[in-house]
Amino acid sequence: MKNATGKQPTILLLGKYGQLGWELQRCLQPLGKIVAFDYPEINLSKPDSIRPLIQEVKPTVLINATAYTAVDRAESESDLALMINGIAPGIMAEACAALDCILIHYSTDYVFDGTKGSPYLENDPPNPLNQYGRSKLRGEQAIEQVGGFYLIFRTAWVYSLRGDSFVRKVLQWSRQQETLRVVEDQISNPTWARMLAEITALLLARQPSSSFDWLKEHTGIYHLAGDGYCSRYEWAQAILSADPHPDEQVCRQVLPAKTAEFPTPAQRPLFSALDCQRFISTFGLRLPVWREALALALAG
Repeated sequence: MKNATGKQPTILLLGKYGQLGWELQRCLQPLGKIVAFDYPEINLSKPDSIRPLIQEVKPTVLINATAYTAVDRAESESDLALMINGIAPGIMAEACAALDCILIHYSTDYVFDGTKGSPYLENDPPNPLNQYGRSKLRGEQAIEQVGGFYLIFRTAWVYSLRGDSFVRKVLQWSRQQETLRVVEDQISNPTWARMLAEITALLLARQPSSSFDWLKEHTGIYHLAGDGYCSRYEWAQAILSADPHPDEQVCRQVLPAKTAEFPTPAQRPLFSALDCQRFISTFGLRLPVWREALALALAG
């Protein structure tokens, strides 16, 4: 992909070692020059240090796949979570605005309190229940306040077969315990990190030019998560059903439980499913049904 001058775009990816960043680094390769960093090359607990990095790279697009994601630990490390999730994205937005660079940033369903009772739209009022959600909302607000060109993708229940994901935990538990108890009153959209990375790359590849000017016309917040929603209990059942090595399971039953039976430092929203129709209507792309994506993920 080249512009009229024959110059390839430069995509700066932050967070290359995370679940999403690891997939993005692979999906983005055909699109231009990829410059990717992660800790300790960048330290978002000192977010001022990222401004000179962006100025040096001069990207066409900056994709921020970094995040403080330890939801429970954020209750006791709220300053660190705020720095990484709230302050740093605003500084990225300022640096991008100075370069006319597009910022792609990922947020979360946890900006909502889960009391609506139906999937959330982009214009539903946020009301996070925990410090993690508050820090992510602060990041959204910081980007919006700067202005410029940005796409904020709220996603949900991101998993991969790398890292500390719910899918890997369920598979591990199934090999250790005969009975699993999983909450049935937390509901959202399971989202495979690879599909989220691929749809981001497809979005950038939709226009032959490398200027991405058409994306600049669609600045805003979009919900982007697996199609459909389920409870964690239903998700766990689907994971075990799609397990490519069921003979390794010692688990004989999965029982439903309530969130209240598993007290945690951070309160979770109960029904935080996202309605992704705005993204689908705007860009003509959609993530697959969550069960189909899960089957593909576990098939390898």
